Formats: sequence, structure tokens, C-alpha cells
Amino acid sequence: MKLPLLLRILIAITLGVLLGLFVPDVIVRGMNTLCGIFDQMLKFLIPLIIVGLVTPAIADVGRGAGKMLALTALMAYGATVFSGVFSYACSINIFPSLIDTHQSLSLASQDTQFAPYFTIEIPPVMPVMTALVLSFLLGLGIAFFGKEGLKKGFDEFKDIVTLAIERVIIPLLPLYVFGLFLDMSAAGQVGAVIFAFIQVIIVIFVLTAILLMLQYTVAGIITRRNPIRLFVTMLPAYFTALGTSSSAATIPVTLRQTIRNGVDENIASFVIPLCATIHLSGSTLKIVACAVAIMLLQGTADPTLESALPSPYDFPLMFGFILMLGITMVAAPGVPGGAIMAALGILSSILHFSADQQAMMITLYIAMDSFGTACNVTGDGAIALIVDKMKRGN
Repeated sequence: MKLPLLLRILIAITLGVLLGLFVPDVIVRGMNTLCGIFDQMLKFLIPLIIVGLVTPAIADVGRGAGKMLALTALMAYGATVFSGVFSYACSINIFPSLIDTHQSLSLASQDTQFAPYFTIEIPPVMPVMTALVLSFLLGLGIAFFGKEGLKKGFDEFKDIVTLAIERVIIPLLPLYVFGLFLDMSAAGQVGAVIFAFIQVIIVIFVLTAILLMLQYTVAGIITRRNPIRLFVTMLPAYFTALGTSSSAATIPVTLRQTIRNGVDENIASFVIPLCATIHLSGSTLKIVACAVAIMLLQGTADPTLESALPSPYDFPLMFGFILMLGITMVAAPGVPGGAIMAALGILSSILHFSADQQAMMITLYIAMDSFGTACNVTGDGAIALIVDKMKRGN
């Protein structure tokens, strides 16, 4: 348990692939039974995760005041949505040439060859969309009326949800991933999945680099400064985030480098910590790209199948997903795997991802976690430059 989560997941994938080649069916069915229980547990926890994380996050953001808060929040949300649309546009044009969309790959819960011995139903307390709407209503209400008692209650509920993520979901996730890859290996499908995963990871890394250059190009145009120099100054923050995988832990370095880029110290001290909470362009880029990849990987050609996912080429659907993702991302900081955990609800409600598909999303996301974090914090510096220019221009 002291090993990093990424290393545990890599070990789980390796063991699942190797053992799936020769273990008897009884073991595969046994693991699928355990995976089914985890599936139900995750479905039960998702609405609670949404309410516990999104409500206090929206309340915290809404409690701020002033034009600079509104300007920074609007720019952070716009940058996050742009990164999602950019990721979607690139993904639907690149991934079809890399992923075999003619062969639908099933996951454990869809595979009848190794059916679980039994299933346990754990109904969630409310639908996912109900939890989302309730979170927005409560968060905005707490911010508007300043209900300290209610705010304290939801902060404590967030602690409970965070504990459930840390002590239940995260520890059991490698076992669940092991079960998925054990099943796919036994069914002879694991090779295509792993090959697709590697290609997706490489493409996403390149996309994060392009996104950062776009952000600093815009910042350079607005501030009339050399975008390459601005970006190079922020590289210490980028590499610090690569090592820590934490936006919060990188704030001191991000703040220092932003000030070195000529941003007023007072503005930088306000924008950088706020953007560490509400600006997650890199995380959004990864989630959108991974979602498109999984939808293509599992095949969407036959919509009559119960397990068929919506088509990734349905732009209105994907755009709505991106808009919602930009809002729910405010719940990400401070929680292990916060961005992907906050996204589970809308992956389920909008894109109809099953627990197996969500586990694949988590696996892909964690494999690139540090790169997304580095993209987030480096992009914070670009937003600070633009806010600084606008404030001085006024």
C-alpha cells in the first residue's frame, strides 16, 4: 500500500495480463464476482462523491467577491472549455487512424464467457444528474446567503467522502483493474487494449505540449511579449509539477516564476492560488481524449446493443459534456485523483460509461497524471499574465 498508485496499477495490469493466459476459468469468474461488487459500490458512491466534493467547492469559489475574481474565474473556465474542445477535435481526427473501430472490445461486465457467480445490488441514494443539480443549488445557495453552519456541515461531509476515496476506491482500484485485465487476457482481447492505451498516452502528451504553446501564444499576443520566453520562465513550475503531481504543492514555484514573468505580485498572489483550484485545462484535455478513445475502442457502430456507448462524433453531446466537466473540475484539487473522481458522475450520466469503462478512464488518467498537473499549473501563469495586462490596462 506504500507504493505509488500508478506503480500499483501497472503491477495489477501486468499480473492480470500474464495470469489471464493460463489461470482456470473458475478464478476469472471469481475475480469478475469481486469486480461486480466493486462496480455496485462505485455506483453507490458516485452521487455522494458529487455532493460531497462539488457543493463545498462551488461555495468556496462563490464566496469571493470583486471584478478580479469574476475575470479570473471566467478566463479559467474559458481556458478549460477550450482545452476540452481542442482535445475533442484532435481526438476524433487522430484516434480513428490508431484504434481499430471495427472490432468492439468488451469489458468484464459485458463478457458472458466468464460470468460472475453472483451479483449484489447496491442502489445509489439518488441519480447522478440529481446529485449534480443539488450540488450546484446548495453550493450557490451557501455562497449567496453565507450559511456558515451549512458550509461547515458540507466541509465535514467532504472529509467523509475524501476518506471513502482514499480508503475504499483508491486501495481497491488496482484489484479491480487486475480483474478487468485478467478477464480481457483470458478472452484474448488484452493486446489490442494495451496497444491502444500506449498510443493514446503518447498523443495526449503531445496535445498537452501544443495546448501550452497555444496558451502562451495568446498571452504573448495580449501582453506583446515573446511567448517562448514567457513559457521558458515557467518551466521550473512545469517540472516541479511533474515531480509532485500536485497543483497545490507547486503553488510556491508557480507564484515565483509568474512574478519573474513581470506579473504584479499582488495579482499573482491572487490569481495563482485561485487558478490552482478552478483552472484544470490539462486534466480536462486528458479526460476528453480518454473518453473519446474508450468510446472508439469499444465500438459505437451498433447502437442497438445495450452496452453501446454514444457516438464520439456527436458534437452537441460531447460539447455538453465538456461544459459540465469545466464546472465539476472545481471539485478536483485536494482529493486523490480528484479530477477523474469528480468527472465520474458526468461520465456516467452524459456519456453512459459503466463502472468498467470508468475504471479504464481512471487507469488511463493516472498513467498521465503528472503531465496533466504540469499543464494545469503552467497554464495558470498564462492566465495570470492576461489578468495582469487587463488590470493594468484599466
